[in-house]
Amino acid sequence: MTHWAYNYFMPLATPTELQKAADHLADHDRVLAPIIQQAGLAQFEPHQDYYGALVNSIIGQQLSVKAAAAIKQRFRDLFGGKFPSPEEILTKPVEELRAIGFSNAKGRYVHDLAQHIIDGRVRFDTLDEQSNEEIIAELTDVKGVGEWTVHMFLMFCMGRLDVLPVGDLGIRNGVRVLYDFSGAPTPEQIREIAVKCHWHPYESAASWYVWHSLDNAPA
Repeated sequence: MTHWAYNYFMPLATPTELQKAADHLADHDRVLAPIIQQAGLAQFEPHQDYYGALVNSIIGQQLSVKAAAAIKQRFRDLFGGKFPSPEEILTKPVEELRAIGFSNAKGRYVHDLAQHIIDGRVRFDTLDEQSNEEIIAELTDVKGVGEWTVHMFLMFCMGRLDVLPVGDLGIRNGVRVLYDFSGAPTPEQIREIAVKCHWHPYESAASWYVWHSLDNAPA
């Protein structure tokens, strides 16, 4: 099965499916409908560099886009200008990673990801056949990779269109404004909105429109 094939039950971010998502959400959610009309199709650019995406997500945690880009470049430079293999990462001690801008924790996190891959506990060649829940369980076993990180990975790297990142601050803020909550909604309240407004099976697209309403979609 290729990345662009239909996962065994789940739509992926192809132009056809993104159009279906826009039509479905506009028909079922009167709040999102005008946002969809203004924004057009949700923007996802999935790719298959799963390994690079996870390493870069660890590097970029809690950093500005500019700061993260600078450290990512120094990281490549440390390995002769190319993206290192897991085995190559483990040749560099945390102290050497700290010298190029990593925190001590991030150095340990990329080492842990590399070791998971080498040990076969994380296998990128089987992810396309796994459910979201299975992928979340597999990847959050890596130190420094939490549920939010995997939600973003599922949506923007794998292109899965039925992911609801209930822990995302932008989603909480957007749902609060759009659906008239007095305070930030809980994850359960966000799930209830998703059910009530029939976001399934396009929860990722619905989330993108919520982000778009605040103009803060994740990069």
